[in-house]
Amino acid sequence: MISSNKTTRRQAVAVLLVALLVLLTLLPSMGQQRPTGFDGGPITRLSRARGLANNGNPFGEFTFVRIVYDSPHSPYNYGFGGAWRVDFPEADVNFTAGIYEWAGSNLRLSSRPQHLRATDERLFDYPIAYIVEPGHMELSEEEAASLREYLMRGGFLFLDDFHGEWEWQRAQEQIKMILPEYEIKDLPLTHPIFHSYFDIDQVVQVPGWAALIHGVTYEKGGVTPHYMGVENKDGRLMIFLTRNCDLGDAWEWVNDSKYPAQYGLMAYKVGMNVVIYAMSH
Repeated sequence: MISSNKTTRRQAVAVLLVALLVLLTLLPSMGQQRPTGFDGGPITRLSRARGLANNGNPFGEFTFVRIVYDSPHSPYNYGFGGAWRVDFPEADVNFTAGIYEWAGSNLRLSSRPQHLRATDERLFDYPIAYIVEPGHMELSEEEAASLREYLMRGGFLFLDDFHGEWEWQRAQEQIKMILPEYEIKDLPLTHPIFHSYFDIDQVVQVPGWAALIHGVTYEKGGVTPHYMGVENKDGRLMIFLTRNCDLGDAWEWVNDSKYPAQYGLMAYKVGMNVVIYAMSH
């Protein structure tokens, strides 16, 4: 639960976050090559982030969990090994490291992010799971049924990094496979998820590198950002979507001085609010 001195604490946390982001931008760049071999050998680029996140306990109340899925028709199969691997594993590790370092949460954080298939029974051990690039996701009927059961039993999905009309249509199709009777809608900024830890009063388009390279914050014609959700019949939010945004890229590149700090700040604030909401509802 959040304590009664929530406002003061949020202000202090915001100051700490800005300080952390400034510190990270002053550190030497960790490079921009995509890591390989995460399932096997060590990756030295992640050593500092792992050190921040690792409090001596590989387990905890919150573990960053990423859903593994097939994307046989996606260009991300070339160079990434599948759309689910975009920003992986650095976004996962850096997000955990960031909230451990500055968020002041009472959560015991796991130092070991997980990546699991939707049909993996271990998914039910975790209250929240992240899906990147849902505009390229192709779920099987078995996977959709498993994710439906996960949500109905109290789980929460966070969908991020999809842009433009084509990817939006695909993401809608995938959600309809999971929850055909529920609607996706824009969430008002009065919704509790935007005030579960930080107070978020605007929808910010957090850009990825692909956009910034071209001097804009949008990709594939997705000019307008949306923070969206799917609620059950009792009003509990089960799915949160950041449409025409790329929080994962902000988490991945927060250590790079060329990535604008204001977008990294918003990506962490939204991410932290999602975690707190999912853990408390």
